[in-house]
Formats: sequence, structure tokens, C-alpha cells
Amino acid sequence: QVQLVESGGGLVQAGGSLSVSCAVSGSIFSINAMGWYRQAPGKQRELVASITSSGVTTYADSVKGRFTISRDNAKNTLYLQMNSLKPEDTAVYYCNADLQLRHWAPSSPYWGQGTQVTVSS
Repeated sequence: QVQLVESGGGLVQAGGSLSVSCAVSGSIFSINAMGWYRQAPGKQRELVASITSSGVTTYADSVKGRFTISRDNAKNTLYLQMNSLKPEDTAVYYCNADLQLRHWAPSSPYWGQGTQVTVSS
């Protein structure tokens, strides 16, 4: 059973920092791109940041310069460091990973359960 288990998040005041992590467990052949998405109440889920297996990163304009995505391939873990948080960053943050379970199988996207990040003003 493949799982993406998120941890971290919580409540922080505006201007503060938080970090979230996502550990991939289970039997997998490889992990391709990984990313963090967020969904605020009444809004669509949006991409926050992504990182390829070789470490190439992309960020949404709204978080550039404030958030940093990283991954530890040896630990199959994805991280998101969030600094200078704003109330508009409040959302449920979801981990996403493109997983190849077997060498002969195509890859598929998998999602974590989500973790709440709340930024108070």
C-alpha cells in the first residue's frame, strides 16, 4: 500500500514561518516529480511549488521568494519551508507525487491527505 503521509503545518501569525513534509511509503520503483498544492475554502486547488527528481524547482508567483521546496531522495520525503507567511496562504496543503510502482508500469499521480496551514493576521 503506497501512502503519502504529510506532517507539519498548524497555526502561525502573519510574518512567521512553518514547514510541512511528506513521506512516501510503500513499495515503489521510482518517484518522479513531486509538488505541493493548496486549496483554500471556496477556491480551486492550486499548484504552490514543484520539484523534479533532479531538483529543478518551480514556484507559483504568489510564493516566490518566500517558500522553498526540497526533497530528500534517500528518504523519499518532500519538504516545503514557508517563510513570511500571509493570511492569504491559509489553506489545506496537499502533497503530490508522480510514482512509478514497477519498472514495467507507467507512473501515476498520488496525493497525501492534506494538512491545514492557518495564518492569522
